[in-house]
Amino acid sequence: MASTIRSTPAGGADPATSPPRADADAPLLRIQEVAAETGLTPRSIRYYEEMRLLEPAARSEGAYRLFDASDLERLRFIKELRDEAGFSLAQIGQLLEDEAARERNRERFRASHDPTERRALILDARERVERQIETLEAKAVRLAEMIEAARDRRTHLDQHLAELDGGPDPHPERRGPAR
Repeated sequence: MASTIRSTPAGGADPATSPPRADADAPLLRIQEVAAETGLTPRSIRYYEEMRLLEPAARSEGAYRLFDASDLERLRFIKELRDEAGFSLAQIGQLLEDEAARERNRERFRASHDPTERRALILDARERVERQIETLEAKAVRLAEMIEAARDRRTHLDQHLAELDGGPDPHPERRGPAR
């Protein structure tokens, strides 16, 4: 099956400054195979492409999406951020873009000897890291709130268990008039 390799990775990065894609001899998978491999639906994979979170490694002559190992890795990462860490797709997109920019800036930094350009690259990277920290700290605060609420529910249930064992009523205000 002949394929056409894309000229830019997801996000439209410059191929000259982007990390190389997976081995050209590695098998390319069609969307159904990728879906089975990642546990995502083909519709989700297409949606991630529409959202520019992913760009297939190639297209077949029939215009079928073809994915390589780095695409599978990226999809698994997106799924983990979404399902396990609870990030929105917008947050995931920003994290992925910041990581891609960090990689591009690293290459530009290494190639440059101009202190002004190097400073600008460092400041850009620092701004992106600050944004990542803010996003992660906001997520951590929300998780801490959720943990505290769950602990409160557990304590309340423990009070009901204690009542069944002869302890005080956890809701004396709900008790009707004395008979």
